[in-house]
Amino acid sequence: MTTVVSKPGESAESLLKRFRKEVTKSGILSEARKKRWYVSKSEKRRIEKRKAIRRARRKQARRERRLRQRGF
Repeated sequence: MTTVVSKPGESAESLLKRFRKEVTKSGILSEARKKRWYVSKSEKRRIEKRKAIRRARRKQARRERRLRQRGF
């Protein structure tokens, strides 16, 4: 559970901003979104595999862009 204690003289907006930051950092919302629907283990593996392929493609594209910028 994320808690944020109000500092003396702190506005409600800044308190809310700090709370949102803590919630984001702790990963509570992303975990809730993941658990919203049941996903089987095989489906999770498929999703992770697709994510890994996409990450690899992006990484390769970044490498190629850097090489082109350097004149290789």
